Amino acid sequence: MELTKVTALMKATALELAILTGHLVLYPSGIVAERLAPTGPPSVTPSTGRRPVVLLHGFVDNRSVFVVLRRSLTRNGGRDCVESLNYSPLTCDLRTAAELLGRRVDEIRARTGHAEVDIVGHSLGGLIARYYVQRLGGDSRVRTLAMLGTPHSGTTVAPLADAHPLVRQMRPGSEVLRELAGPSAGCRTRFVSFWSDLDQIMVPVETARLDHPDLLVHNVRVSGIGHLALPVHPTVAAGVREALDADGWEAPAARGEGPGATSVA
Repeated sequence: MELTKVTALMKATALELAILTGHLVLYPSGIVAERLAPTGPPSVTPSTGRRPVVLLHGFVDNRSVFVVLRRSLTRNGGRDCVESLNYSPLTCDLRTAAELLGRRVDEIRARTGHAEVDIVGHSLGGLIARYYVQRLGGDSRVRTLAMLGTPHSGTTVAPLADAHPLVRQMRPGSEVLRELAGPSAGCRTRFVSFWSDLDQIMVPVETARLDHPDLLVHNVRVSGIGHLALPVHPTVAAGVREALDADGWEAPAARGEGPGATSVA
C-alpha cells in the first residue's frame, strides 16, 4: 500500500512539474487583461440559455492558467461567454479583489442580459469568489461557484510566505476565514469544491473541502493529481462542466461517497 502511495505521489509530482513548465511559457500571455466585447445596451433576451462563466485565478497567477479549461467550456460545454478576470499582483486584501469581481460580474450581466453568472475559481480565486458571494451580496448574481483546490479552512504550507498579506488571509483562523465561517443563512448560490488527495499546496488536503451548515455544498474528491493540475485535467474539466449545467445535486451525489460528496479519479 505504501509503495502504491509513493508511486502515485511521484506520478503526480512529475505531472505538476510538466504543467508548471508549460504554465511558465504561457504566463506572459496572461499578464494583460483580456479584451472584452464592446458594451452595448442590455439585451432584452439573452443570446443563449447558458449562463456566462467568470474564471478567477489564484495567488501570483493570471488568466493563462485557464487556457485548457476555457477551451473545454467553450468547445465541449457550449458556453459562448467565458471571461477571465486578472486581479493585480499588488493586491494585499482578498476583499478588494472580491469587490473587483463584483464589478466585473455586473458588467457581464449588463452586457449579456443574463441575470446570473457562474464562477470558477482556482485556489485563492475560489476564496475571493466565495467572499463575494457570502459577504458582498453576490449570491443574487452567482448561480454556481466551482472552486478548485481552495483553502476553505486555511493552509499551513510555506510558513515563510506569511510576509504577504494575502497568504496570511489564507492561514487557519485568519479574520477573512472567520468571516466566511460565520452565518450565511439564505445564501442562494450553489457551491462545488474540487479537492485533491495529492494537493501539496493545501495542507492538510482536506482544507479544500467546504463544510458550512448554511451553504448548499457539493464536495468532489479528485485522486492522483496535484494543485496545478486541477485547472487543466480533463476529468476535472468534465466535472466542472457537469456542475455548472446541473439543476441539483441528486445525480452526482448518487455515485459518490455520501450526501454532498463525489469521488473521481
